[in-house]
Amino acid sequence: MTQRQQQPLTLLEVEALARSAHEGQTDKAGRPYAEHLAAVAEGVRARGGSAEQQAAAWLHDSVEDDALSREWLDSAALPQPVKDMVLAVTKRPGEPVEEYAARILATPGALLVKEADLAHNADPVRLSVLDGPTRERLSAKYAYVRSLLGLAAP
Repeated sequence: MTQRQQQPLTLLEVEALARSAHEGQTDKAGRPYAEHLAAVAEGVRARGGSAEQQAAAWLHDSVEDDALSREWLDSAALPQPVKDMVLAVTKRPGEPVEEYAARILATPGALLVKEADLAHNADPVRLSVLDGPTRERLSAKYAYVRSLLGLAAP
């Protein structure tokens, strides 16, 4: 293993990796998925989050969306807290939302990442392009998760 491979990925490298991994993906509104990742990372930064939390924000949907594998994450040149936060905010198939929220609360740093994710997901401008039933369903879902996490309404 070379010296460079032993060094943790920089935040810029993590960003480039996340953008590449999600290339071609779009969100529910048809926008490039990387816009969501950038907004969540910026939300973490604006809330005073650490570089590790910002890295986790860039990668927060990568395993859940199969953009990167769990095996990749396990072997990635990332600090363990980044990996822990990514896995904490990764929804598992069939997992009750209450267990998901408890895992986020139990993982240092993960709450801020999820708070920024929910803030962007619940952005009224972002939701306004969705049909009424989808907008209402997602708004209720996000509000419930926020309540489980002890987060105030946006």
